Amino acid sequence: MVSRLDRGPVGNWWWTIDRWYLAAFLSLMLLGIVLSFAASPAVAVRIGLEPYHFVIRQIVFMVPALIAMIGVSFLDERQIRRLAIVMLVASLALMVVALYFGVEVKGARRWVTLMGVSVQPSEFMKPAFVIVCAWLFAEGARQPDIPGNLFAMILLGLALTLLVAQPDLGQTMLLVATWGVMFFMAGLSWVWIVALGASAIGGLGAAYSVFPHVAKRIDHFMTGEGDTFQVDTAREALMRGGWFGQGPGEGVIKRVLPDSHTDFVFAVAGEEFGLILCFIVLALFAFVVLRGLRDSLREHDDFSRYAISGLVIQFGLQSIINMGVNLQLLPAKGMTLPFISYGGSSLIAEAIAMGMVLALTRRRPSKRTHIAYSPRGTAVPAE
Repeated sequence: MVSRLDRGPVGNWWWTIDRWYLAAFLSLMLLGIVLSFAASPAVAVRIGLEPYHFVIRQIVFMVPALIAMIGVSFLDERQIRRLAIVMLVASLALMVVALYFGVEVKGARRWVTLMGVSVQPSEFMKPAFVIVCAWLFAEGARQPDIPGNLFAMILLGLALTLLVAQPDLGQTMLLVATWGVMFFMAGLSWVWIVALGASAIGGLGAAYSVFPHVAKRIDHFMTGEGDTFQVDTAREALMRGGWFGQGPGEGVIKRVLPDSHTDFVFAVAGEEFGLILCFIVLALFAFVVLRGLRDSLREHDDFSRYAISGLVIQFGLQSIINMGVNLQLLPAKGMTLPFISYGGSSLIAEAIAMGMVLALTRRRPSKRTHIAYSPRGTAVPAE
């Protein structure tokens, strides 16, 4: 236990960190390991790997993820911005590299291999994008002569161009939605709201016309016809689990669900542990989002307000999309459930993002100068 009298870096961190956030993040990570044991062995055996191949890799990835989250939570606002700029430049450059030299999986080029490890740069681009846009919006409000909003629009256009080129339309929609909420918080007019809404609808229509797989997924969702095997199987798994589930390791439907360890791990949770665990997972995500929005409203600094809200909204929207697909409330889209689905890039990137939330919500002393008085009555700044 860290003493309140400890004024070292670790002691100061422990007594200023929001431990409710920390508990929520660690709970989600622990659930990710537990559900990896439940969901991944069947997939590993089906593709000719050792039964616990994905479990071991998930645990291995968890170590740098924890180190990254805790390490980032020690940073101050200026250091967070510097880290985000470096991450953004590096990830955008790697996204360009992925288009030409990346590994192609199911027709998409989203991954690059670095030192023998497959990395998805767009996952690291997302939190960095939020931080840099929050800084641009804040600077634009603080100094009207700086076109912060314009620079944020240009950055959005660049990021969306690279995402669509991969193509990754799920991440595209997630980024647009997060950016739109932040822009709304920055005080855009109703003209911009209408214009951005029309652009989003136009973009969705264009995606439906240009990308056959997008049209197919939307048509399947709207009509219920065609190849809906994964979403139908996921729904069946949830229904079979009932309130209390079939028990750990007793799931049957998960054995035929192709992406049970990634996109459909929520369905496996429902089959083996029941709707009770699903509601617990949902409550943890809701807690992070609502607490983040509450904390952002309490911030007097524009940058912190935009950054905290942007990060938790992105976190929440991604979880909603994943769970919505599992429940057949949204068209199928390959998007991980933060901290729970298998995936090294997603896990580490989300850990960095939530480390930023921990850093930005730490309780710090007021920046106002305190006045003390010398024995002669002269006012001097207190140390």
